[in-house]
Amino acid sequence: MSFESVRAFFSANAPEIEIIETAESSSTVALAAEAHRVEPGQIAKTICLRVGDETMLVVASGTARLDNRKFKDAFGGKGRMLGPQEVLEATSHPVGGVCPFGLPAPIPVYCDVSLRRFDEVVPAAGSTHSAVRIATERLAELTSAKWVDVCQ
Repeated sequence: MSFESVRAFFSANAPEIEIIETAESSSTVALAAEAHRVEPGQIAKTICLRVGDETMLVVASGTARLDNRKFKDAFGGKGRMLGPQEVLEATSHPVGGVCPFGLPAPIPVYCDVSLRRFDEVVPAAGSTHSAVRIATERLAELTSAKWVDVCQ
């Protein structure tokens, strides 16, 4: 269902964006960069976190790492990464295919400024074998993301 929810999201909101399906897995940054022939930093990884009772998604460059101090300053608490089952329940997407599209319920989405060095990024599309090529600003626009600086 996850992949289908992403397909429905793009069909309704951005029909010009094509979902790319690959035979090889793109479940890690390295695999995705190889499958889509881009540098690892251009992969837009989506991290599912919880601060207190709030679940959120942070989309960052594939080579960026969360900075605990910046994150705490931005969100008022330490972020806890969700486990695979919690991620699936919150997003409907399996780990390795998590993206900010086609979510079952609204979740706040934040784009880290590490993405801004690229005109186009490649986030997953709801499965470990799918992705989209999308303009960085369009990603933020389609997901109603707020820009933050929470990575090293």
